[in-house]
Amino acid sequence: MTILNILRYPDARLHKVAKPVTQFDERLKTLIADMAATMYDAPGVGLAASQVDVHEQLVVIDVSETNDQLQVFINPEILWESEERKVYDEGCLSVPGIYDGVERPAEVKVRALDADGKPFEIHATDLLAVCIQHEMDHLKGKVFVEYLSPMKRNRIKTKLQKEEREEQRRRAER
Repeated sequence: MTILNILRYPDARLHKVAKPVTQFDERLKTLIADMAATMYDAPGVGLAASQVDVHEQLVVIDVSETNDQLQVFINPEILWESEERKVYDEGCLSVPGIYDGVERPAEVKVRALDADGKPFEIHATDLLAVCIQHEMDHLKGKVFVEYLSPMKRNRIKTKLQKEEREEQRRRAER
């Protein structure tokens, strides 16, 4: 398994809309394994293919404490969302070190395909519901900071751009 490079906000590639997966082959299984390894290594609880510059509708999630309950969602769609909404402090592997409250439906019902192309439905609550919605946003080209005020978003963008410049300077000095 390969640890993939995670795109960092404000990289424009994070705003590409993902296309549906149509081929369930070895390439897809390898991508799923690599994405899972990348997510666990980061460490995180979810990763969308868009975040690793593969613009296909694929998400891996594991909200377990033991990192042994990987869930794969291919071509996911929300069938239902609750009227009740909750604010969760969200973070993102593409926006490292930044956490902020985002209001989302408290529960969702999702239909997707598994790694073999078999359809399934899941009713998600709590962290899983948040994670599914967050990762599905990535597939639509949306990053969670876009739910924040323009002032907060600009501060985050400036901070991450500065960190990136410093990292590039350090690499150049080596």
